[in-house]
Amino acid sequence: MVEEKGANRRHIITPASIPQPIDEVEIGEMPRIATGSLELDRLMGGGIMRGSIILVAGDPGIGKSTLMTELGRYLDPLTVLYVSGEESARQVKLRAQRLDAASSNVLLLAETNTEAILGAIEDSVPDVIVIDSIQTLFDPNVSSAPGSITQIRESAAALMRITKQMNAATFLIGHVTRSGSIAGPRVLEHLVDTVLYFEGDRNHGYRILRAVKNRFGSTNEIGVFEMSSTGLKEVSNPSEIFLSERQYGATGSCVICAMEGTRPLLIEVQALVSRTSYGTPQRASTGFDPKRLQLLLAVLEKREGLGLGGHDVFLNVAGGMRAEEPAADLGVAIAIASSLHDISADQCGVLIGEVGLGGEVRGVSRLELRLKECEKLGFESAVVPARNLQGFIPPHNIRVAGVQTVSEVLELLLS
Repeated sequence: MVEEKGANRRHIITPASIPQPIDEVEIGEMPRIATGSLELDRLMGGGIMRGSIILVAGDPGIGKSTLMTELGRYLDPLTVLYVSGEESARQVKLRAQRLDAASSNVLLLAETNTEAILGAIEDSVPDVIVIDSIQTLFDPNVSSAPGSITQIRESAAALMRITKQMNAATFLIGHVTRSGSIAGPRVLEHLVDTVLYFEGDRNHGYRILRAVKNRFGSTNEIGVFEMSSTGLKEVSNPSEIFLSERQYGATGSCVICAMEGTRPLLIEVQALVSRTSYGTPQRASTGFDPKRLQLLLAVLEKREGLGLGGHDVFLNVAGGMRAEEPAADLGVAIAIASSLHDISADQCGVLIGEVGLGGEVRGVSRLELRLKECEKLGFESAVVPARNLQGFIPPHNIRVAGVQTVSEVLELLLS
């Protein structure tokens, strides 16, 4: 051990701080905790990694505390320490009883003092720690108020250290601002290993749990849950659920196939085009990028001659989903044309493809997985980019039409 002394500092160099070649670094075992929830395990990359710290954020009432309370049922007989800074232990127990998660393996602690929480963690030695929420904690050695940037940073750093030392796993529930971003310092998101974000409308029953950061897995996966009176239930076949209320023959409705990580999802896109009553036509979208919508409208007007300048255009992705993948472009464009001409687009089947500024339909990835999902749900036809069909053999039970431009799809629609 080498000791360095300076005017204002004293730095000790230990063997652990000596650089070593990357090929000589010992990884050892990387144990994961299987929750028993297929959706949550897939989202986490195969289970909860020991020694990791996970931030769970979302709008109020979206289901954060519900999911964390249900961990007790999923992880039995592992020990779960639930630290509540916003509710009393009695309130948490009432929620656990309603969710059938009041198990003896769950320890409750109503506390906001970070030092007291660290002491309870050392005494109980839990496998999983839940902090509800990080914004309520305070360190008595820090003079600022609870919820301030300094308090959140110091409390999160202390929890990270003890999590690594005890090889446990810690979930931090975080608040969000009005704009939808996670409240608190940005360093909080950099500090944790995984950031999970709850999406969905409180007025809808479905919840999307999305990983926006994951050091131990993919950030493209999602978990789909349904909120019920008894808690969050897994949705094993989201495509079937999202299309269950679709009205066949309705104009302005198209089905797209979007990839969420390794999972293909069939989603309904709805468009409503009507003559504007104002000087400037309205453009509004739910679940789809408004700027991308403006781009597609410009392509339809310039390249395809659709007169949309005097029409309001409203777009909705059904089921509370978000269609962020470029492969949704073709379905959105045809849904708008279908509503404008008041013609059903059912004859097109499932629409898959990215639309370029020249009106061309560009290729997409993982076409085979997408078409298998379409076949599985009984669709008999699909329109895909012609480029993807080069050397590709589609499934036997589905007709696949390859197109190069949006004009070809519009001809199919209008015929």
